[in-house]
Amino acid sequence: MNEVIMIAGMMLVTFAPRYGVMALLGRMEMPKPLFRALRYVPPAVLSAIIVPSMLLDAQGQVALRLDNSYLVAGVVSAVIAWRSRNLLLTIVLGMAFFLIWRAVVAA
Repeated sequence: MNEVIMIAGMMLVTFAPRYGVMALLGRMEMPKPLFRALRYVPPAVLSAIIVPSMLLDAQGQVALRLDNSYLVAGVVSAVIAWRSRNLLLTIVLGMAFFLIWRAVVAA
């Protein structure tokens, strides 16, 4: 029973601050420049999450080396995404390259 109360509490804490904004924006028209600018939020957030893990090692130092599997696989994945424009292909080939590179470099 405690888990149900905890999940309901997390739902309330997550939803309550957003409801007012959603209710307000649902009744008014957003300016076109703001709507265009909001299109860049998901790529910016994803970049902020992914790039530090690619560039930093476990000690927090910048690791621009070929033994940094995250960086090498990230660059390869970016090239695959740019050339193919296929999300599934990018994910599959990027993960395969990461695992193979990590196995080769670790050996």
